[in-house]
Amino acid sequence: MNKDQQHPLYNRDRSIVDSLLAGEATEYNLAELARLRIRYHGFPGARDIQSDLDKVLQKWGLTEAELFEKTRAIHAVGGIYKSRSKKDEQDWN
Repeated sequence: MNKDQQHPLYNRDRSIVDSLLAGEATEYNLAELARLRIRYHGFPGARDIQSDLDKVLQKWGLTEAELFEKTRAIHAVGGIYKSRSKKDEQDWN
């Protein structure tokens, strides 16, 4: 049986994806798009999110490889998520 699963972070991620669809390709948005593409890669469900992540890539004129290249450079400089947390820790949620 091939039943789609509900991702535990679906509701939070859905609102992020909606803001990406409406937003511009800022460094923060690029990082969020890459993070969500990695999270949902191969996930058996959340098809609407996966489809909308593809739409954001197309809207911004990027391939996935270009997105990951840009975000690696952003993360190499560091600090993209610093304003969200007082501690210097990575958010793997």
